[in-house]
Amino acid sequence: MTALKQYERLEASGLWRPEPGAQRREVIVSLGDASLTISEFSGRALAHWSLPAVRRANKGQRPAIYHPDGDPGETLELAEDETTMIEAIERLLRAIDRRRPRPGKLRLYLIGGVATVLLAGALFWLPGALLKHTERVVPTVKREEIGTALLARITRVAGQPCMTEEARQPLRHLALRMLGETRQDDLVVLPGGVRETAHLPGGLILMNRALIEDHEDPDIAAGYILAEALRARRADPLADLLEHAGLWSSLRLLTTGSLPDGALDSYAETLLTRDAAPLPTDALLRAFGTAQLRSSPYAFARDMTGESTLALIEADPYAAEGSRLVLSDADWVRLQSICGG
Repeated sequence: MTALKQYERLEASGLWRPEPGAQRREVIVSLGDASLTISEFSGRALAHWSLPAVRRANKGQRPAIYHPDGDPGETLELAEDETTMIEAIERLLRAIDRRRPRPGKLRLYLIGGVATVLLAGALFWLPGALLKHTERVVPTVKREEIGTALLARITRVAGQPCMTEEARQPLRHLALRMLGETRQDDLVVLPGGVRETAHLPGGLILMNRALIEDHEDPDIAAGYILAEALRARRADPLADLLEHAGLWSSLRLLTTGSLPDGALDSYAETLLTRDAAPLPTDALLRAFGTAQLRSSPYAFARDMTGESTLALIEADPYAAEGSRLVLSDADWVRLQSICGG
C-alpha cells in the first residue's frame, strides 16, 4: 500500500550495504506499492524493505541514509541529487506514521477526560457535598459554641442582652411555652441591632426589645418567636452560616473545629441587616394551631392594615376560643421591664 499513487514504481540509484563492515554496492532502488526494492543493475533483487519498517538515520541531512527498523547495520544511501526519490520516501513515511495507532495519545485523552470529569465534580458537586457533610458531623455542643461566638459579635453592635432579676423567670416561662422544656434559656432579648427576630446555630433566638415593650398582648411576642423557630427548623442555621462563609471555612471547621473570625464577623453583620426569610402561610397556620396560639395578633403586628397578612387573620386557628395562656399578667408586666424601661 502506498499513500501517494504518483510515486508507484519510481526508481533511483543508491549505495547499499548489507551489514556493518561490508563493501557498499551501487544498486537500483524501486519504490513499489508497499516496499522498497533494492536490486542489481541486472535486475536481480537483493533486498525488500517494507515501507512501514523503513527508518531514516540522518533526518534532514544529505545524502539521505535509511535502514530497516531494528537493523541499523544494513543501510541504503541516496545521493543528494536523488531529490525525487528522497521526497517520495519521506512523504510516504509521514503518511504511514500518521496512520499508526497512538496508544500513548489515547491514554492521554482518557486520562484527560477522567481528570475533566473529576474536576467538574470537584467544582460543582464537592462544595455542596462538603457543606452537607459538615452539617451532619458538627455536634450540638459545637453548634452552641458557634452560636455563642456569633452572639458575642452581635452584642458589640446591638448592645448587651437585656436582663433584670424580675424578668429572668418570666423570660424562661415564655421560652418554655413557645420552645419547650429543654430550651428555656434559648431566648435572648436585645436592646437593638436585630430588626425583629433572628436565630443562631445551637438554638438561640434573638428578639428586639420592641416586640415585648411595644405591645400589650403577649401573643404577639409569642407569634414572632414561633415564626423564627419555624424558620430555624426549615433551614439549618449552621448550613446558612457555612454557605455564607464558603468552602474553605467549612474545611477549617472540619479539620480544626473552629471557624475563621472573619467568617463569623461577616455572618453576624449579615444577620443584623437582612430581612427575615418569608414563611409559607399554610406552614405558619399549622405551627400556630400546634402551639394553640392565635395568629391574628401576630398578623396585625406585621401589618396593621391586615392586607398583606389577611390569610393569617381569616384562618386564625384559635380566633374563637383564644390562645392557651402564654404568660400570666404578672409575668408579662415583669417581662416588659426586661431592658430596664
